[in-house]
Amino acid sequence: MTSVRQPAVANQFYPGDAPTLQEEVNRYLDEGFSTAPVPKAIIAPHAGYIYSGSVAASAYRLLRSARGRIRRVVLLGPAHRVYLRGIALSSADRFNTPIGFIDVSREAYTRLADLPHVGVADKAHAYEHSLEVHLPFLQSVLDDFKLVPMVVGDVAPAQVAEVLARLWGGEETLIVISSDLSHYHDYGTAWQLDGETTKSIESLRYEQIGPANACGCMPLNGLLYLARERGLRVQTLDVRNSGDTAGPRDRVVGYGAYALYEERGREYSEDERKLLLKTARESIAHGLHAGQPVRVDLVSVPPSLRQPRASFVTLERSGQLRGCIGTLEAYRPLATDVAANAYASAFRDPRFPAVSAQELSTLDVHISVLAPAAAITFADEDDLIARLRPGVDGLIIQLGDRRATFLPSVWEALPQPLKFLQALKQKARIAPSEDVRHLQAWRYTTESFVDASVS
Repeated sequence: MTSVRQPAVANQFYPGDAPTLQEEVNRYLDEGFSTAPVPKAIIAPHAGYIYSGSVAASAYRLLRSARGRIRRVVLLGPAHRVYLRGIALSSADRFNTPIGFIDVSREAYTRLADLPHVGVADKAHAYEHSLEVHLPFLQSVLDDFKLVPMVVGDVAPAQVAEVLARLWGGEETLIVISSDLSHYHDYGTAWQLDGETTKSIESLRYEQIGPANACGCMPLNGLLYLARERGLRVQTLDVRNSGDTAGPRDRVVGYGAYALYEERGREYSEDERKLLLKTARESIAHGLHAGQPVRVDLVSVPPSLRQPRASFVTLERSGQLRGCIGTLEAYRPLATDVAANAYASAFRDPRFPAVSAQELSTLDVHISVLAPAAAITFADEDDLIARLRPGVDGLIIQLGDRRATFLPSVWEALPQPLKFLQALKQKARIAPSEDVRHLQAWRYTTESFVDASVS
């Protein structure tokens, strides 16, 4: 039987009937227009819409161009109603708003199952508004997505960061941190305090942000902790308070909206990405009847896709791996490499039967373009583990004629560097007891993008 977390603050923080709510959310979103890139994470306020809706909308309108791309939202907000140690998940299968239902990502929960500071606590969710007020905005700017709802209590930034690292994903995953800023100061004092907090957020100085600066400091500081570790860039979108929106100025609450971007360069334009994804699907379809990859007309593709590059094509169906084949060295044009690897992933991965015609429309196609690999020098295995960057590095290891690689996306399933390396050694058929003094290792990054199934 499906369990549902029902709205707790409809008709209080936002309208309780669907048409009025949708109209109000759309009005906030349409107050501005942005051509900025889609962020990896946003920080947005959670007050009643009359107070903070326009500030929140400055972050949510950035997501409109990713409507069909973002398929999972990791949403963290502070606990207001109950005292909580750690991070609370919900046992509900779906969250409901006047606009409709949102399914919870149970698959994401399994990635957190071994963390002692994470557990189910429905009391923390029952009347909590810090998550709920974001849901109508998410429903308005995204299509079908799954939710990972977490209420955050007393917990260290590093523990929140560990949760985020496990769920980081690629461009299909959005991180949302819910927080207001200062509370109940006069207008001038609030402006000064919120300005200082904004500078701390922009410089990723989570140590300077406490409950007096932001009620959501616990989830916020966890994000900033990880953002500093991974070199993310913060852009301030809007900072105001209730004295600017709908309240008196003698006792105000501050609101801020911020976008966080991964600094790894985006080499390929949206059109180039779409062309590569289209080529991959066409190559699989061609292989169904021709028994070989599609022949790419290099004259018709942009010069950037004619350059020799290495790539991997990963196929998934309903979240499960269906094939993955790639190249580690660049020796042929990227468009040709993608076509060949897409065909091989569908029909030549020895772990799976060949893809059928009925499956084609149900496949999610992921392309990862590899940057040139760089050798890692290390003293011993512990030193190698210490040098790895979780969520960032793809890793190649070789011992004699045995070689294997994991793409950066594998960090989602194996977020701990020791286990990541152990699993990769197993893949390369290197026994745990073998002397690894002659082990060679290389790291690389990827630019990854996905074409979700049309079914």
